[in-house]
Amino acid sequence: MTGSKENARTGVVGLDDVLSGGLSKGNVFLLEGEPGAGKTTIALQFLIEGAKQGENSLYVALSESEAELRLGAASHGWELTAPIHVFELQPQSLLEPEKEQSLLYSSDLELGEATARIFEAFDKAKPTRVVLDSLSEIRLLAQSSLRYRRQILAIKQFFARHNATVLMLDDMTTDIEDKTVHSIAHGVIRLEELTPNYGAERRRLRIMKYRGRKYRGGYHDFVIATGGLCVFPRLISGESRGAQVRRRIPTDYPAFNALLGGGIESGSSTLIMGPAGTGKSLIAITFTLAAIKRGEKAALLVFDEELGLLFDRMKGLGIDLEDLQKGGKLSIEQIDAAELSPGEFSHRVRSMVDEKGIQTVVIDSLNGYQAAMPEEHSLILHIHELLQYLNRRGAATFMTVAQKGITGDMSSPIDVTYLADTVILLRYFEARGKVRRAISVIKKRSGAHESSIREFEIGNTGLEVGEPLSEFQGVLRGVPSFVGGNGALIGDSGR
Repeated sequence: MTGSKENARTGVVGLDDVLSGGLSKGNVFLLEGEPGAGKTTIALQFLIEGAKQGENSLYVALSESEAELRLGAASHGWELTAPIHVFELQPQSLLEPEKEQSLLYSSDLELGEATARIFEAFDKAKPTRVVLDSLSEIRLLAQSSLRYRRQILAIKQFFARHNATVLMLDDMTTDIEDKTVHSIAHGVIRLEELTPNYGAERRRLRIMKYRGRKYRGGYHDFVIATGGLCVFPRLISGESRGAQVRRRIPTDYPAFNALLGGGIESGSSTLIMGPAGTGKSLIAITFTLAAIKRGEKAALLVFDEELGLLFDRMKGLGIDLEDLQKGGKLSIEQIDAAELSPGEFSHRVRSMVDEKGIQTVVIDSLNGYQAAMPEEHSLILHIHELLQYLNRRGAATFMTVAQKGITGDMSSPIDVTYLADTVILLRYFEARGKVRRAISVIKKRSGAHESSIREFEIGNTGLEVGEPLSEFQGVLRGVPSFVGGNGALIGDSGR
């Protein structure tokens, strides 16, 4: 078929990437999904993209009126004008009232006449792009699977002779088990809408079939916003392979650097975990400030804390995040886990690194990221791909996880310690009538680190890290025992 090796771009952000270039010209494609999934929006974007290329397009509306279609397009700021042609066809209106009871006017005749009128509209408009909305009406007219298959084949052959690229919509409201069009269509795109227990609906799509084309498989999240539909292709870290020159990244605190064996490495991920209030966010921001001082750009993605409260809290420690944000050195985003899908979140992070040149990324926290997942068992895979991608782009990633409990045995809602390159553990412990904080590095893939546990304190000037707690044991359990000599601690007299 001539032109079949060329692509008709869909005009949908991200979808052409999933389709490896778009829809192959001169073929028939099926776009299916339940009502409200976004089929009409994709179809309109497909025709509008054709209009931008100077192509004639035809929208055959069987299930909604032309007025409804234009109203929906106007909600996105679109006008359906030439070279886009809209043909409204209501099959039931083909029967004249006085002939409805005649045995001569069966569904066969109505179906045939409907198809003939579609072909007439095509001959008049001479389009290269066609949308047929929807197949459910044709299926109802056909009444049987055999007659329906014959009619779809006839429609496909007609459009194939004219080298038109056709998008057939199916709302799956009749016989959803009927796979007739799946076998006939050149490609099949399915849209799904999921409703979590809390929060906005989540939409995703999957390419179920595409003859002769290697496409991006799996599920891809998408959103419908004013201006059209946007697809977030599933992140595949293996596509970003490349040699990275890793460099050591120290902080401004010598004792902390000693604990880390000199610092952490670029192109690596660091997990900071501990109970609520131990200072996980501050430690992550400490690395962020060090990156900005080196002249790099950083990003802070906040799930759990309201930004105004975070800004005020950091100002009390002498850190003005608002000023850094206004100066363009720090990108800060408040993430609403109830409104954001994992695919969109990964897309945002990827855009920051690729388009803004950000080299330090802080995710605070993974507890909030977990809340954005409709299915918990997929979380590890999402995080794995995101971390691998950021590592291969040379970015340093810092994540926080709030553990359950305060002292003693504690558990994490999600275990990603094996994914992170470096794991920093924070703990509360009681000594000499005071609640204190301890910090240790329990894992570092890129080099040696201290195996000791150090006390640290959050003061007016930020972080203060003390000497190794070599004269105490049981610090990680929360109630240590003193086994040494003077046992100096931060803030104690005579230290």
